[in-house]
Amino acid sequence: MKKRVVSLFLLTAMAASFTACGGADKKESGAPAEANASTDQTEFSIIGGQSALSPGYDDNEVLNALQEELGISIDWNTMSDSLSEQVNIHIAGGELPDAFMGVGFSNYDLTNYGEDGTFIDLTPYLTEEYMPNLTKILEEYPEIKSAITMSDGCIYGLPAAEQMGTAGIGKEEDYSIFSVPQFSMINKAWLDDLGLEVPSTLDELHAALEAFKENDMSAKYYGNDAGSTIPMSTGFDEWCWGQNIFYSGFGFTNWLNDVCNDLVLTEDGTVDFVCDNDEYRDCLTYFSDWYQEGLMDPEMFSQDSTQLIAKCQQGYVGVSTWWYIEELMGEHSEDYVFLPVLTGPEGTDYEGKSNVTIRTGGAANSGNLSITSECESPANLLAFFDKWYDGETVMQLQYGPIGTFFTEQDEDGVWLSITEDEAQKKFGKGAGELKSYYEVTGPKLILSKYYAENFRMEDRAIERLTDLYDYWMPQVKNTSVYPMDCVFTTEELETIDYYKTDFQDIVAEQEGLWIKNGGPTDEEWEAYKAKLTDNCGMEELRQIYQDAYDRYVEAQ
Repeated sequence: MKKRVVSLFLLTAMAASFTACGGADKKESGAPAEANASTDQTEFSIIGGQSALSPGYDDNEVLNALQEELGISIDWNTMSDSLSEQVNIHIAGGELPDAFMGVGFSNYDLTNYGEDGTFIDLTPYLTEEYMPNLTKILEEYPEIKSAITMSDGCIYGLPAAEQMGTAGIGKEEDYSIFSVPQFSMINKAWLDDLGLEVPSTLDELHAALEAFKENDMSAKYYGNDAGSTIPMSTGFDEWCWGQNIFYSGFGFTNWLNDVCNDLVLTEDGTVDFVCDNDEYRDCLTYFSDWYQEGLMDPEMFSQDSTQLIAKCQQGYVGVSTWWYIEELMGEHSEDYVFLPVLTGPEGTDYEGKSNVTIRTGGAANSGNLSITSECESPANLLAFFDKWYDGETVMQLQYGPIGTFFTEQDEDGVWLSITEDEAQKKFGKGAGELKSYYEVTGPKLILSKYYAENFRMEDRAIERLTDLYDYWMPQVKNTSVYPMDCVFTTEELETIDYYKTDFQDIVAEQEGLWIKNGGPTDEEWEAYKAKLTDNCGMEELRQIYQDAYDRYVEAQ
């Protein structure tokens, strides 16, 4: 029997379906929804979430201004605690508000509540007539529409996402700040001292690490204790501080993500796992040699990020990975430079196959605003939320009103955030606390371009995006990326739930063991692949992710 995890919302939906969910009629399968053009209702009730530091939304000047502009009023019933419990009580009891906001319904929940009539299909309202701002965005970003379209073809929630990409710093192409999570770096001062160039291949890096170890560069260059040099130190399969960037010499990087451990999308739109490919086996065998030679930190499998940072800032480490050089290397950061994407070992088939598998970020979801069947005039309420899809408006809903969080503009008219000192002097709060006080939870869609057009992002993000665009992305050969916001059917989610944990655990466990103890023998490799196929549903998972991706493309 399959293992199954069902959300609290879904359990309630099942119970509520027996009581017709407050009198809602079940939508006929395949029947196209029609817009309700009524504008009679002007008073609405909304149940939803809020920040723990928020005083609520009754006196929120941005929300009140929007209501006054549209001639509506909203009774806000928002909370930071017991939200799930209250949502379930209202749905199960058939006491529906006009909308739920900031609840965070999963696609699983949205589909079930949509199909039983609790939530209305918003598709007919996504037009120039009803929601001009959002309609324009969906035309410009069809992938967002794909992300909020459920497997039955309906849309039961408005999109929300917080993107941060290179478009936010004025670049032509928009790459997520998460595209390459690990920036690899090397101590160039040590290289210069040894008369070595910055490596461009894995074999050259191997030679540099050997030289760091043999010459005990931590002791020689920084005066640390003899034998303190660690040629390379990272975590194991950690997000921004793992060893995975070095796998690029074999044509892939299996970053951790919330789909599956090493899911990749090829240029022709085919979904694949690398964990059963020959290059993956060869990669682990290759790096196992490094580990056995003492070039990779023996504590890489057990240390946490704090321990890694301490080692690097004390000058012990020659090569590592992190989000920024400065944060990891501290006072030694000027001695370090980025490593390029390294090509594969000389004399192998992988020399010309080096590639970084990029990832996406800021995935769109539709779980933060749903209109219920109780609403008599959805058009009026949706007109209110359509105002949220203006860049300057969502800026204020995320951070605070102009004149509070944003007090100055630069020469291009882009708003600048209040400084920490200013926030303390004026409000007695830090900038982060001030943001939490004014932040509104709901269907906020913050596009990368808003940072360039409406409000400036923080300096460190600008630095990282600049490095990403100017240094790393030009080295990426295949920019195909599996979208993290693909929508799955109920049956697909049950299959994923049944297999995913065991699949990922076995892959991660074997990867670590083979790096520590030597690459797999032929017998071990065949047994491992058979286990992934026969016991861990690899082919079923592959097909599910392929089908979801195909639907995602088709919905655009």
